[in-house]
Amino acid sequence: MSCSALIVGAGPAGLSAAEILSAAGWKVTVIEALESPARKFLRAGVGGLNLTHSQPLEDFLNAYAGHRERLEPFLRRFGPQELTAWAEDLGIRLFTGSSGKIFPEGMAAGPLLKAWLDRLAAAGVQLETGTRWVGWGPGLSLEVEQDGGRKVLQADAVILALGGPTWPALGTGGSWVPLLEEKGLAFSPWQPANVGFTVNWSDFFSQKFAGQPLKDTRLLGRRGELMVTPWGLEGGLLYAAGAVLRQQLSHGNTGTTQISLDLVPGREQGRIEAELSRPRQGRSLSTLLQKTLGLTGVKVGLLREVLKPGSPDEPTRVAALLKALPLTLTGTRPLSEAISAAGGVLWTELTHGLELNKIPGVWCAGEMLDWEAPTGGYLLTACFSLGRAAGESVLYWEKHKELS
Repeated sequence: MSCSALIVGAGPAGLSAAEILSAAGWKVTVIEALESPARKFLRAGVGGLNLTHSQPLEDFLNAYAGHRERLEPFLRRFGPQELTAWAEDLGIRLFTGSSGKIFPEGMAAGPLLKAWLDRLAAAGVQLETGTRWVGWGPGLSLEVEQDGGRKVLQADAVILALGGPTWPALGTGGSWVPLLEEKGLAFSPWQPANVGFTVNWSDFFSQKFAGQPLKDTRLLGRRGELMVTPWGLEGGLLYAAGAVLRQQLSHGNTGTTQISLDLVPGREQGRIEAELSRPRQGRSLSTLLQKTLGLTGVKVGLLREVLKPGSPDEPTRVAALLKALPLTLTGTRPLSEAISAAGGVLWTELTHGLELNKIPGVWCAGEMLDWEAPTGGYLLTACFSLGRAAGESVLYWEKHKELS
């Protein structure tokens, strides 16, 4: 007799679980509240779908920082190499960028998603879009809204892959939380991750430099790029440091924290000072910076934000500021603007196989769990990995249930 599974959420985690179970002969139904599947996945691919990363696995795992211990068992079973092989098996050609990030040729998410959905449909997976989970039914069943009415769906196993609260127009916005709180589950509060931080720019700087990239910059030991916005800064360097910076913001008495930017990471401070100590011959500081260090535009503008008109601009001070420019962060942008969120269902609510302790027969996977990761392929890889792990855990559970 075949078994049935009901999966709530048609993102990477939910579809990954569906693939594992359908391959094992299960009857699988995936329900999705929106009218089409994987909307956040498609949105993430608008600027180029960064599927995963090519760096050595140990370095890859370290990117998860304080969440490595929880995620490592899943990522060692299905990590970057396995995800790359899976995509290629779908017929998707991949390439590795200069940063080590791995993308599909053409960069778009659409062809990969279509090939995946076609494979799932061929395996018998039933996808019901426009179907929102609204409550618990009797036993192991869920009440859903569909076509303006309500019905109850029954299954042998349920996997919840509901996503987080970010980009509410493309997902549930975390509206499912009360349904699990109703069952006594505990949560870590949502916080914006992979999000911009606010800085009180001068009007001149904001108007002149908003939208410009701050290239080749170092922050907290990492080298990369930031983007100036009208309200502050965003970009990969801040995303990687996000957890630390959020903690500093919440623990201080002022609601602010200070960062230090190295605007010239390839140069030593002593050499910079020596270059700036040459006779100016009437040249302005901006002209001197351009002639001696090749600095123009936004980096000079940032220096001017700190080095106010009339302030001493002797070489020693300017060199020190270029190597450690202090900026005060005043907060984060809203959760709705974040690429992803920290927080969610506590890991203590789950077995090692992602089954809910308080609701046997129900598993959780993906962003709805309490973890976070920087952009760069880490988010997506973990979502794929956790979805597959939930599906494998269901198979293990069913096998041992039969043997008991």
